[in-house]
Amino acid sequence: MVTAKDNCDLDVDVTYNEVKTDGNCPDSYTLTRTWIAIDNCGNATTHVQKVSVGDTTPPVFDNKPADITVECDAVPVAEVVTAHDNCDLDVSVTYNEVKTDGSCPDYYTLTRTWIAIDNCGNASTHVQKVSVEDTTPPVFDNKPVDITVECDAVPVAEIVTAKDNCDLDVDVTYNEVKTDGSCPDYYTLTRS
Repeated sequence: MVTAKDNCDLDVDVTYNEVKTDGNCPDSYTLTRTWIAIDNCGNATTHVQKVSVGDTTPPVFDNKPADITVECDAVPVAEVVTAHDNCDLDVSVTYNEVKTDGSCPDYYTLTRTWIAIDNCGNASTHVQKVSVEDTTPPVFDNKPVDITVECDAVPVAEIVTAKDNCDLDVDVTYNEVKTDGSCPDYYTLTRS
């Protein structure tokens, strides 16, 4: 509320006008405020105020996932990340994920990037690194037990299979070593 006084008029009329001029984005503009004080004889005084409104503050993330290390069978889905802004009520958040291979197929890094951008192009970036590894060895589905047999009843080696938390096609290798005993028909087969 702007008031004015005059040497003769005890009740000076003050009019007010405001004009908005858009800037280069929705949250950037100029308000031109004009007050005109007029006395009873038509003498006038004008005052102009320019209010320059801008948005130079980037959005702030509401949640920021931390870097993590996980087993290859426990990779979490990317979180939904949101952000708020001092001017923009509907901040746009984009997401991107890049996979970087490691020393084997089940060792790799996921670089997850979220970018929050407001109406005026101010941006904030958050990066999460998900280190994926495989430290769990395979588990045999069947394990032949030690046996003692007659020389004419030596069984063929069993087909042994294994499963793994990450590898769906586990390679199982086989080796057999014969150790001679006290006579030709006494020996040990070590199968591994």
